[in-house]
Amino acid sequence: MYLSFFSVKNSSYSLPTYCNSYDYPDQSRPSERLGLCGLSNLGNTCFMNSAVQCLSNIPPLTDYFLKDKYKDELNEDNPLGMKGEIARAYAELIKQLWSGKFSYVTPRPFKTQVGRFAPQFSGYQQQDSHELLAFLLDGLHEDLNRIRKKPYIQLKDANGRPDKVVAEEAWENHIKRNDSIIVDIFHGLFKSTLVCPVCSKVSVTFDPFCYLTLPLPMKKERTLEVYLVRLDPLAKPTQYKLTVPKVGYISDLCTSLSSLSEVPAEKMIVTDIYNHRFHRIFATNENLSSIMERDDIYVFEVAVNRMEDTDHVVIPVHLREKYKQSGYNHTSTPLFGLPFLIAVPRSLSEDKLYNMLLLRLCRFVRSSVDEDEDNEETQLSKQHTVNGNATNGVLEEGSPSEMETDEQDDESSQDQELPSENENSQSEDSVGGDNELENGVVTPQISSKGEQTVGPTRKRLFTFQFNNMGKTDFSLIKEDTKQIRFDEGHLRLSDRSYLSLDWEPEIKKKYFDETVIEDCDKHESMEYKPQKKAFVKLKDCIELFTTKEKLGAEDPWYCPNCKQHQQATKKLDLWSLPPVLVVHLKRFSYSRYMRDKLDSLVDFPLRDLDMSEFLINPNAGPCRYDLIAVSNHYGGMGGGHYTAYAKNKGDEKWYNFDDSSVSPASEDQCVSKAGYVLFYQRQDTVKGTGYFALDR
Repeated sequence: MYLSFFSVKNSSYSLPTYCNSYDYPDQSRPSERLGLCGLSNLGNTCFMNSAVQCLSNIPPLTDYFLKDKYKDELNEDNPLGMKGEIARAYAELIKQLWSGKFSYVTPRPFKTQVGRFAPQFSGYQQQDSHELLAFLLDGLHEDLNRIRKKPYIQLKDANGRPDKVVAEEAWENHIKRNDSIIVDIFHGLFKSTLVCPVCSKVSVTFDPFCYLTLPLPMKKERTLEVYLVRLDPLAKPTQYKLTVPKVGYISDLCTSLSSLSEVPAEKMIVTDIYNHRFHRIFATNENLSSIMERDDIYVFEVAVNRMEDTDHVVIPVHLREKYKQSGYNHTSTPLFGLPFLIAVPRSLSEDKLYNMLLLRLCRFVRSSVDEDEDNEETQLSKQHTVNGNATNGVLEEGSPSEMETDEQDDESSQDQELPSENENSQSEDSVGGDNELENGVVTPQISSKGEQTVGPTRKRLFTFQFNNMGKTDFSLIKEDTKQIRFDEGHLRLSDRSYLSLDWEPEIKKKYFDETVIEDCDKHESMEYKPQKKAFVKLKDCIELFTTKEKLGAEDPWYCPNCKQHQQATKKLDLWSLPPVLVVHLKRFSYSRYMRDKLDSLVDFPLRDLDMSEFLINPNAGPCRYDLIAVSNHYGGMGGGHYTAYAKNKGDEKWYNFDDSSVSPASEDQCVSKAGYVLFYQRQDTVKGTGYFALDR
């Protein structure tokens, strides 16, 4: 055993530090020291420490263990229990926490027992404090169940009988099988009403609960920032702030953007761009929840409705810089610039495709300051756009490629020898994490007459090649006619099938203006700042809990009249509440598409929580509660940190329990966005006037 002296934070007294011993409390010790003991973190066990500290500060439960009343009620033969092991381990831990001897204790024996009976808690990964709490309350209940032999009870439906009769029957049946200190302190009763939408059959049952899991009111809408890339190749992308349904589809995004931009929604394609490539191309029926706040969403206007027009195909286009790696024989082709989408006919010539691509890029292509001829051709290319040809992004097939360079005049290209068709025909590997494609293929240059050139000629700004699932696709080009033909497989738009435009470094440096890539216009919607509701009240959550809802398709109710499962309407009402009310705020949401945490501030009262307005039992007694503990969670999904605030029964002051550290806390600190599980004690039980099993 290792003993040292450690001062409790902000306290005037010192306590010996404890490491893993089972000494018992001296009840004559000053009460102000009792209970102010931390729990060391064994490795991501803050969730367990938080739950235990909250339970430790529930006076009737802690008194029950400190006075050894649990020993008379241990049920070691209960097949649903843990042979009394959980109750014993918890009792030992509580006695250490309230001994007044230690500034913190190491709860390893307790964690070992928990891990034995609940393997999900056996390791050292972060878990949920509420899940640990639920297991612990259930385990303590079964270990301390006063019922040694549980009778079989046939549950009955209300069948029109008065609520009072059915509720009393349900509670009597419950305690015939479940009677423990946990039931005495934590169990209440709620009424469940189900109505069949087909035959209108009404089913009423009364069921016990150990805690209330309350939903948080969720915003029905969210805002997304997107960039719209119009057909006009000279137009800058425009940034919009959209309001879309929180639970909606990509089609809802298109509809919202269409109302602001007047671009038809059916001619929009939504993409996620990351590191100069299409990370994802969305289908209109995909869920909006798949778009994260950090994603760069670009919406492209295309010339055709790709769902109806099968004569055209929409192609993703990436830009690559092609250069030889020193010391290697292969070519490296890192991506650059902004990828784009282009709609082209299913059958077209190489020249026509080149012209279409060139026109799409005219905003980024600049004229060389050294060549007047190129300057004129650049202006000519942009003039095509201004004259209206941008509406379909097509130049006439017979027109020359305006943006070409004279190979004789380009010093950097004088010694360049174009490879033969078979020389570099190997397939590419794949798009790697660094967005680099290797072994790139240089397409032989084609003159305006469709002939392959070898001598001095006008050199294109870029070559292109098709890539399908990371491999070069040579099947599209017919060698005899140099015609490109897209088959049925290319009608399905995919971020894994794309066209690569390869630029020589010298040409890219000379003609591609990367400074305009970041240029964009901002729509007036970007000025919109949605008002954030400062907080929600705890009573709002309770009202939502008792609101009628329709069961989901995955969770139907079996109607005894229809003899089949139906999506019934369900309503929960509170009938009776326990001496200690545990409220679990449902901050973590899980769905097929996403996991999320709601960080809304829930304003919960520290005292005088009046629950009588939510009770439908006309004979319910006083129902005002005071807060005695809070389990807090800081951070996001799958991690973060748990702490606890609790009111010490000795000095009636609040303390912050953060693993091994214990420090005074103010009432204002207790209500925060981190509040996760709340513990309320009914006012008529605070001074022992209420009923508990230990008072028998």
